[in-house]
Amino acid sequence: MLSAKVLQAQGIEVVGLCFISNFYGCARAQIAAKNINIELKVVDIKKEMLALVKNPPSGYGKHLNPCVDCHALMIRCAGEIARTDGFDFVATGEVLGQRPFSQNKKSLEQVQKLAGIPVLRPLSAKLLPESEIEKKGLVNRGRLLDIYGRSREPQFALAKKYNIKEYPSPAGGCLLTDPEFSERLIKLLEYWPDCAPDDIELLKHGRVFWLNIKDDIKALVVVGRHQIDNERLGKIAQNHDIMIELEKVMGPTTLMRIKNYELRIKNENLNLEVPEKLSDLDLVKGRSDEEILNLAGRLTGYYSTKARGKKIYLKINLINN
Repeated sequence: MLSAKVLQAQGIEVVGLCFISNFYGCARAQIAAKNINIELKVVDIKKEMLALVKNPPSGYGKHLNPCVDCHALMIRCAGEIARTDGFDFVATGEVLGQRPFSQNKKSLEQVQKLAGIPVLRPLSAKLLPESEIEKKGLVNRGRLLDIYGRSREPQFALAKKYNIKEYPSPAGGCLLTDPEFSERLIKLLEYWPDCAPDDIELLKHGRVFWLNIKDDIKALVVVGRHQIDNERLGKIAQNHDIMIELEKVMGPTTLMRIKNYELRIKNENLNLEVPEKLSDLDLVKGRSDEEILNLAGRLTGYYSTKARGKKIYLKINLINN
């Protein structure tokens, strides 16, 4: 928002660009663009981002976040859009020294080299080498800024100057920096190295379990935590997924997905005893098709507190669109 305002103050037309993946979205960018009255282009890079997470050339940050390569990917894509749509250059809102891993001088230079295009960082431009964009006279370097470090005070003052009253909190929005989500993703990449963006979406909508089928095949079982999870799991279910729902008792919806293996079941109902303790369920032992379905059913029942220690009825639906 501030970079856009700094450029607009020089009479430069600015269009916002936001990328979406499994790990971050554009909700805040859409609000920001509306607040400062600029157009926003939204681009989906789920496949490209997943490829980077699987094999980041520049390595990870503290968790599973390949920040340098991610930023380079976004700037490279932005450069392609700029060339196609007739824009003059690409600028970002990065601040030198704000993030120790991805916004130091070395990382910013590395990002530009990997992206293969010049990039302007208006908020810290005076602290960085003069860019090709400035040398060409596309922007006046003297009217750019020299903000540095993790303090947000200069940005808050600038927001006041430009009468920006609503802006996002300083917290990052990438799931890859979240330790719990990173642990889930590490297991997914280990068990399903050929996983797709649709598989990653499952990790965001419930309690995640990995169950062992015979011949070392892994079943991913996701048990909804609340109504929003239940509804979302229903929407993202794919062919050959198995949906499990409680009958007569309120509780979670469960989705089970298995790669390169088709569980031999028909749409049916189950009648099962639910344990009083989760530890009563052996989640490690390898099981037959029938046993794995029963185990997923008991997990579903366990997370309905009224069903614990009782006999329950479950509806099983094999998705076949």
